[in-house]
Amino acid sequence: MACRWLFIPAALPVAAVSVIRAVPADWPVLGVQLVAFTPWLAVPAAAALLLAFAGRRRWQQGVAAALLIGQAFWLFPLDVREPAAEAAAEAAGTSVSLVAMSINAELGGADAAGIVALVRELHVDLLAVEEYTPDMSRKLTAAGLDSLLPHRVAQARDHAAGTAIYSSYNLTAAGVLPDTRFAMPVAHLELGHNSSADLRVVAVHALAPVGKGLNQWRSDLATVARADNGSGPLLLAGDFNATYDHWEFRALLAGTAGGRRLVDVAASLGSRLVPTWPMRGYRLPGIALDHLVTSPDVMGSGYSVQRIEGTDHAAVVATLRIHVS
Repeated sequence: MACRWLFIPAALPVAAVSVIRAVPADWPVLGVQLVAFTPWLAVPAAAALLLAFAGRRRWQQGVAAALLIGQAFWLFPLDVREPAAEAAAEAAGTSVSLVAMSINAELGGADAAGIVALVRELHVDLLAVEEYTPDMSRKLTAAGLDSLLPHRVAQARDHAAGTAIYSSYNLTAAGVLPDTRFAMPVAHLELGHNSSADLRVVAVHALAPVGKGLNQWRSDLATVARADNGSGPLLLAGDFNATYDHWEFRALLAGTAGGRRLVDVAASLGSRLVPTWPMRGYRLPGIALDHLVTSPDVMGSGYSVQRIEGTDHAAVVATLRIHVS
């Protein structure tokens, strides 16, 4: 009898969040925050199934089975990369490889020496830094980043609003995305002798969906989605403050703003569930808020998540192969 009653508190939160995950609506703040933790609901969903069988109630068994099947479907999505796009990228011809990395420096408090050491160790060619403050800029220079990545497009600001792109390749500033709370600089990275070989890079930092920031968060993600002009190699790198379980992030990947279908590198390589936040400071299950998102003519490999002291985010790193002809 106890199992029949315990089934309810185990299954109810799974059912509630499952509805939010399944229905692409403008859910309120609490719903948006809860759906970020969808992967962790597999645990209470499995517990609910065990309780249902122990309680011997058929309707509970049916509900629990449906909830667990839904969790399995969301844990292992089938649409993380379009096979046709991958095949087209493979056949595209000449390519250039580079290692890209993104890190949210948490108000400029990240260990600059640790960032530079990681850049050196992993042979990083392109680095996006969110929450990039004037002090963070000075610390990175003092730690030797300028000698490794001498080209920079930066918007250094106090608190969380600044963002920067560093590169070993020539960079050309191409403005910032409009109407965002935090600076999101755009740059062209020169991979060849003609502009068609450029990699368009956007350093992303969406406002977190907390308090009154929910509408701005949605607006930021929609703005990032519109950054894809539909042609040429593209990299969106940074802190999206969104997981694959947010329909707003999946809409960005699907190109619903008029662009191409984009690729979350971690998801395409089977690493979607590796958490990037929180690395410290919060007693919460880990989730993936930081992403490297590319156009389908860019192939990712070697994805990894790297801890850096002084920040609650981990760095995300991958090797990108960009087709230039």
